[in-house]
Amino acid sequence: MAELTPAALTEYPLITYHEGFTGRGSIDRVFADAGLLPDIVLSALDADVIKTYVELGLGVGIIASMAFDPRKDTGLTLLDGTGLFPANTTHIAIRRGHYLRSYAYRFIELCAAQLSADVVRAASAPPKNALDQDY
Repeated sequence: MAELTPAALTEYPLITYHEGFTGRGSIDRVFADAGLLPDIVLSALDADVIKTYVELGLGVGIIASMAFDPRKDTGLTLLDGTGLFPANTTHIAIRRGHYLRSYAYRFIELCAAQLSADVVRAASAPPKNALDQDY
């Protein structure tokens, strides 16, 4: 593949996320802004499914870089698309004052290392009195 650009990608059948999921809107917008119509031959809800289709030779996959594991995805090559597509931000919301199981705290910490269980507990503690509540 030549330099990784939206135009270069339109030279290949593409496999990416299903519309409405995992940044697909951003992917579509990059092509639309460039006045290009990509040949999206398959879409999936999961990066592992996309990678499987790519391994079968059905096209070039567009996935989140975090979904690529060089130890497991030995039959694939990750091309650096930094700057090609905008970054996607994931938000995690929890209800203030509600109990979370330990695995929920661990999940949050895996997503953002600075959000330890103690930090999340402190941030989500119920207000000390009714005047402190946000409505």
